[in-house]
Amino acid sequence: MVERERDTVPEALAVARWCARAGWPVHPLAPQRKTPPANCEACHEPGHTHSGCPCLAAGRWCHGFHAATLDPERIRAWWGRGSRFGVGVACGPANLVVIDVDAHDAVLPDRNRLLPGITIGEHVDLTGLASGFDSLALLAALRGAPDPSQDRDTLRVRTPSGGMHVWYRTPPTRKWLCSSGSSTGRALAWQVDVRGVGGYIVAPGTRTPSGVYTPVGTCRVPALLPTWLATELARTGHADQPHPPITPHPVPPRARLAAAAAGGHASVAAKALATVLQEVADCAFVPSGAAFNDKLNRAAYTAGGLVAAGHLDAADAERLLLEAAEHARPGHRRRSLSTIRGGMTAGRARPLNPGGRP
Repeated sequence: MVERERDTVPEALAVARWCARAGWPVHPLAPQRKTPPANCEACHEPGHTHSGCPCLAAGRWCHGFHAATLDPERIRAWWGRGSRFGVGVACGPANLVVIDVDAHDAVLPDRNRLLPGITIGEHVDLTGLASGFDSLALLAALRGAPDPSQDRDTLRVRTPSGGMHVWYRTPPTRKWLCSSGSSTGRALAWQVDVRGVGGYIVAPGTRTPSGVYTPVGTCRVPALLPTWLATELARTGHADQPHPPITPHPVPPRARLAAAAAGGHASVAAKALATVLQEVADCAFVPSGAAFNDKLNRAAYTAGGLVAAGHLDAADAERLLLEAAEHARPGHRRRSLSTIRGGMTAGRARPLNPGGRP
């Protein structure tokens, strides 16, 4: 269960305040349901939309997630004593994308409709595949990635119907669109929905007649969306901005990398390192699918070999590798440093003399 406040505070109000403290705008859900309450009569008029609606400015909950707020007074008014509303979170403004895994009793579709855009060969045994948990696990396995439904490092919420919501956060500059797993258009996997921009998710701790949306495990904080999942969402048409802006920092030119690697002096060894460093830095032009980690590992292995052969100082090598990695994938310093050190350790076991024998 989410963190609770004093016993005198209504449960839904405690849930709404907990979400707001996390920076997730909240809005009411109809009593005992997982859908927003109906609009007022004025908002039912043909052609009326949330844009410019006076109800929102007046503190009413018309128009569902468009009314979502972080305002403490409005939250108190909506979920104060006597309220029967549930709690919804507007995913877009909260910088969240939630993988909604269903476990409905449904007929298994043709194997080529399980994972849109991916051909599943006849050699793949689909025996026992019966829900979104299975199709999501299959997608992860095909990509050599961990199953998100088993991700203990992010907020996961078990739904009353037996499904699961896997919560991830995204940078404010990167948004993802909603979809239904049964859609013939934009979809991630069979019985796997996506909640993002233009949608909402039921907050953990919310009650319905079927049960409570209950957090799984101990983690209560959404992790950053894994790179492989972001790649899949982009591939399946979920990107709100298909072509995100490229980092404005210039890619370190080969000449500067080569000179720095050689301590200012041109050499065959320096050129060898500059080539693999540039491959890492060039990943800045490709937001996903650039094999960044493989290229960084290869560059680190090369650097380790040059260090072992006496062509390069270890500290300088690590600094140059990290500079290229930070340029290509800013914000992933710890992960990049782990790859760099692992690659260099392996490379040192095989001294590298470019142009000669190892």
